Amino acid sequence: MTSKFSAPEYFINRELSQLAFNRRVLEQAADDSNPLLERLKFLCIVSSNMDEFFEIRVAGLKEQIKFKSVVTGPEKMSPRQVFDQVSHEAHILVEQQYKLLNEVILPAMARQDIRFLRRTHWNPEQSEWIKAYFFREVMPVLTPIGLDPAHPFPRVVNKSLNFAVELEGKDAFGRSSDAAIVQAPRVLPRVIQLPKEIAGHEYGFVFLSSILHAHVGELFSGMHVKGCYQFRVTRNSNLFVDEEEVTNLRQALQGELSHRHYGNAVRLEVADNCSPEMTEFLLKQFDLAPDDLYQVNGLVNLVRLFHIPDRVERPDLKYQPFIPGIPQCLDEKQPDMFQSIRSGDVLLHQPFQSFNPVVDFLQQAADDPDVLAIKQTVYRTGSESVLMDALINAAKNGKEVTVVVELLARFDEEANINWAAQLEDAGAHVVYGVVGYKTHAKMLLVVRREEGGLRRYVHLGTGNYHPRTAKLYTDFGLFTCNDDICSDVSDVFAQLTGLGKAAKHTHLWQSPFTMHNQIIKAIRQEIAHAKAGQPAAIIAKMNSLLEPEVIQALYEASCAGVKIDLIVRGVCALRPRVPGVSENIRVRSVIGRFLEHSRIFYFRNNGAQDVYLASADWMHRNLFRRIEVAFPVLDPRLKKRVIREGLEPYRKDNVQTWEMDADGTYHRKISRRAKPVSAQFELLNLMATRLS
Repeated sequence: MTSKFSAPEYFINRELSQLAFNRRVLEQAADDSNPLLERLKFLCIVSSNMDEFFEIRVAGLKEQIKFKSVVTGPEKMSPRQVFDQVSHEAHILVEQQYKLLNEVILPAMARQDIRFLRRTHWNPEQSEWIKAYFFREVMPVLTPIGLDPAHPFPRVVNKSLNFAVELEGKDAFGRSSDAAIVQAPRVLPRVIQLPKEIAGHEYGFVFLSSILHAHVGELFSGMHVKGCYQFRVTRNSNLFVDEEEVTNLRQALQGELSHRHYGNAVRLEVADNCSPEMTEFLLKQFDLAPDDLYQVNGLVNLVRLFHIPDRVERPDLKYQPFIPGIPQCLDEKQPDMFQSIRSGDVLLHQPFQSFNPVVDFLQQAADDPDVLAIKQTVYRTGSESVLMDALINAAKNGKEVTVVVELLARFDEEANINWAAQLEDAGAHVVYGVVGYKTHAKMLLVVRREEGGLRRYVHLGTGNYHPRTAKLYTDFGLFTCNDDICSDVSDVFAQLTGLGKAAKHTHLWQSPFTMHNQIIKAIRQEIAHAKAGQPAAIIAKMNSLLEPEVIQALYEASCAGVKIDLIVRGVCALRPRVPGVSENIRVRSVIGRFLEHSRIFYFRNNGAQDVYLASADWMHRNLFRRIEVAFPVLDPRLKKRVIREGLEPYRKDNVQTWEMDADGTYHRKISRRAKPVSAQFELLNLMATRLS
C-alpha cells in the first residue's frame, strides 16, 4: 500500500526501537523503588536481551552489509546506516549498564552484606580456601592451549567464557609462545559461594574468572604470565534450514543446531584491562572490526549473576511472593473442568491467576475414558513439562493424540525435538506444521463423548503452554465449548495436519489468511464511525508494532478523529503525536515485575466493543509468515473483564509506564500529583493472595 502516510520520516527503525526497549529495562535496574535483588535481575535481563539482539538482529545486519544488500525497512535506512547507529547506541547502553552495576548495584549489595570478593582484597584465609578450590575443582578440567604452529587458535563456542593469556619464556620442550587460550568449560560454575566463616560476610561470592586470574600461572609452569584477560565472542545464531529442500525437517534441524555454536562472530567482549596488542589479536582472529569490540569494566557476561538472588535468603530485597488466584467458577480443590466449561466460558489472566487449570484440563482429558481425541500446538514449553507428560500419558491411554510441534521456535529447538521424539514413542501423531510458516497459535482441542453425541472443548491463549513462564508473563487464556469457535479451531488443526484450502471461519482471525485484512477492516470501520460523527476508539496491546500497512491505517484513523491508545511493550515503528499524522495516537510501554505478553485488540465499533485476544503481534512475520489466531471474547461478562484487567489499568498506570514522543524517544510517565497507579500491582491485589 502506498499512501501519503508511507513517508520514511513517519517510521522508526526496528533495531533502534529494540535498543530503546532495553534502555527502559535498564531504567528498572536503576529505579531504587524496586527491591535491590530484583534490580540486579533487570540488569541481567538487559544482558540476555542484548545477547539475542546481537545473535539475531545485528548478525542479520552484518550479513546484509556483507552481501551488499539494499533491503531497507519503511524508514528507508540502509543496513550500513542502521548498523552504525546501532553500534553507537549499543556501546552507550553497555557503558551505562556497567556503570550502574559498579557504582550503584554492587555497593548497595555490599551494604546488605552481599559481597563479590575481589582477588586484590582476599585475606590469607580466603586465598587459601580459593587456592584449594582451584586445584580440586577447576584445574583438573582446564585445557590450556599454547598458540604456535602446532596449536592454532581454538574454536571458541558462542557466548562461552574464555581467557587470553600473554606469556614470556620457554616451556619444557624449549618452545616459546607469547600467547595462550584457556577455555572455561560450561561444567564449571561461574560464581562460587564461599562458606560464611571464610567469606566473613553473610553472603560472599567469588567469580570463576577471579579464581582463574589468580592461579593461571599454575597452568604454565616455569613461564611468566604477563597478563590474563577475559573475553567472550557472540556469534550469528540464525539457523539456515532450507525447508523446501529437506525431506525430514527434524533430522535437518538436528544437524544444524550444532553449527549455531560456531556461526560467524558478530561481537567481541573483553575486559577493559586487556592490552591493546591482545585486543587487536582477538579482533583479527574473529574477523571483527573495532566497532564490534565492547570493552567492559567487570564480567564479560552479566547473565551469570541472574541466579544470585535465588541463593540469597533475603525476602526483604525481593518482590513479595504471592499465590495466583483461581476464578470463582473453578474455586474448588479439584473442579471438573468439563462441567465448569459447559457452565460458561472461563477466562484466566496469568500470572495473577493460576495456570494450573490448563494443566488440570489436559490431565483430566488424558485420564477421562470419555475423551477420544486431544490436539495441541506446542511452541515453547520447556525441557520439563507436566503438559507434555499429560499428552504422553493420553497417548499411552489410547487417546487419539495429535501434537503440532514447532521445531523452529528460536532457542527452543532442541527441547521441542526431544518432546517430538518422546511423543512419537508414546504413539502420538506428531507433525511440524506447514513448510515456510511457523506455527505460533496457542490452541488445545479436546473431543469428548457425552450424552447426545461428541462435544468439543477448546483452550486458546495469548501465551505459551509453559508453566514456568506462566508465572512470569502476563497472558490471557480462554476455555470454551462454543460450537462455532470449536469448529474454527478444528479447521485450523485440519490445515496443519492435512491438505486443503483454508476454511472460512465464523469467529477466528487467522494468519496468514485473514488476520491482516480483518485488522485493517476493523480500523477502517472505526474511521467510518468517526466520519459519521460517532465516537470511535481503538486500544491495542501487544509486544511489537511494525507492519507498515497497519501503521498507515492507524495514521489514517488518527486523522479521521479516532482516539487510539497503543500499549506496546517493545519494538514500535509508529511515531505518535506527529502533527497532521498521528495527533490522536498515544504509545506507551509498561515495564514491570512481569513481562507484558498478552495481545489484546479493542475496537469500539459504535458501542459493540469488539475484543479479540491473540497470539500475534502486528508484525509482518506474524501476519504473513506464521500461523496465528485471534479469537473474540464473546461472553459480555468476560469481555468486561478483559477491558477492566487487560487495558484500563495500563492506560492509567503512572508508575511503570514510558510514553513515546514524536521523535521516537520515551519519557517515563510519573505523576507527582495524582495517586500512584501500577497496573501490575493493582492486578495482583485484585486477583492474587500476597504472602508476608
